[in-house]
Amino acid sequence: MRKLVVENKVTLDGIFDKQAEWQMQFWNGPDEMARYSKEHITAFDALLLGRVTYQGLSAVWPSMTDDVGYADWINGIPKHVVSTTLDEDDLEWNAELIAENVVDEVAALKQQSGADILLVGSGELLQTLMEHRLVDEYRFIVHPVVHGSGTHLLTDESVPTGLKLAETETTDSGVVDLTYEPVEEGEGNQ
Repeated sequence: MRKLVVENKVTLDGIFDKQAEWQMQFWNGPDEMARYSKEHITAFDALLLGRVTYQGLSAVWPSMTDDVGYADWINGIPKHVVSTTLDEDDLEWNAELIAENVVDEVAALKQQSGADILLVGSGELLQTLMEHRLVDEYRFIVHPVVHGSGTHLLTDESVPTGLKLAETETTDSGVVDLTYEPVEEGEGNQ
């Protein structure tokens, strides 16, 4: 069975939107960021995206190139887009639509053969998937900045179980990559 892995860049105060305002200051250019991203995500062979994230990424990445191959990877990988407002005709960029039965469709994707599935951005979709315990791993790439306002990735109601720290990595610029696995109720947080 494939795992569903969530990866999101966040501030110390848990904000995950408005990334253009805070994210790039911690990287030595787009190639360093692309290299770091490629090292961590090329194990995935599918992306799961909400409408807003899909539209944002598809407006930029199809024309992008880089020296490390991240653009080739993200442009070539199949994308599953969850939306009730888009039609199949609205999708390009190697994407297919999930418009109904999101929980069942994502559960079915996890049962298919292949490598793991990566979810990025997509805050509303993430809340639904967490509620139905479909997320197998959480990767928070924490940037050393407090934004103060914006959309929080996690809410009080969004994590039905605790999380167990599985791995950490720190960049030279102070960005910390934290990987957590869900802990079933009754096991306690670790």
